[in-house]
Amino acid sequence: MIDNILDNIHINFDSGSLWIMNLVLSLVMFGVALEISISDFKPLWLKPKALLVGLCSQFILLPALTFLLVFAIEPLPSIALGMFMVAACPGGNISNFISYLSKANTALSVSLTAIATMLAVIMTPLNFHFYSMLYEPSSNLIKDISISPVEMIKLVFLLLGLPLMLGMYFNHRKPKIALKIAKKLKVVSLVFFICLVFIALYNNRVIFMDYIFYVFWIVLIHNLVAFSTGYSLGRIFKLPEDSLRSITIETGIQNSGLGLLLIFTFFDGLGGMALIAAFWGVWHIVSGLILAAFLNRKSVAKETIA
Repeated sequence: MIDNILDNIHINFDSGSLWIMNLVLSLVMFGVALEISISDFKPLWLKPKALLVGLCSQFILLPALTFLLVFAIEPLPSIALGMFMVAACPGGNISNFISYLSKANTALSVSLTAIATMLAVIMTPLNFHFYSMLYEPSSNLIKDISISPVEMIKLVFLLLGLPLMLGMYFNHRKPKIALKIAKKLKVVSLVFFICLVFIALYNNRVIFMDYIFYVFWIVLIHNLVAFSTGYSLGRIFKLPEDSLRSITIETGIQNSGLGLLLIFTFFDGLGGMALIAAFWGVWHIVSGLILAAFLNRKSVAKETIA
């Protein structure tokens, strides 16, 4: 049956490509951090509501709602693990670009990406482990794999935390040079990273084509839940329109690249998990651009961080 097959399939991704993927993701984060300075955070300390709402949406509400979605649709255990992994990741790097296209609060978007990335060192492994163990079918599967949350924290720190701190430090020391490097490095490394993901998809195209219709609708619903989570929470706290857009986008655009790396590193490319993360990586770009096109039709007054 599909259960036994998909939960035991392992996506082929050799160790050399994995190391390159690790390096490129670190370079992407370093490129993002080169455009961030300490002064960017000052308005947040004066009016932190939007920032706190955004972080709560990403790290508390989305993982919890993902658990309820998993409980409702009862996907295969490896698919559930993939959903928990994506929901536990911080906002994706492309979210800043989507926020810009959407006439959102880009300062808030960049700040949320930076702070969420730092918090992800602890929150991503913590949320993933908590909800994976809470859902019995996935907990049975994860017990067989036996991963260490501490080792996952170390890897997330090396992939995200360290490059972010180094980039911000370089920006502090050499701001003009940092901005020049950032424009080229961020684009080149992001394109290279996307290419690696597509190579992984191509090398395993038979597996992906066999299960595309099973996985895609789950990703579609999950992504819609993510966007709706950010939008609804922002509405509840009566945030300005531009901040509302940023939080909606930051919650709906997840760092699925980080999720893929963790899956390849700790789960040996477990089929259902890798399928979810890979399709998320493709679909959230498409859905983000669709959302940007829709929001771009509506004018929004220039507002400060709430």
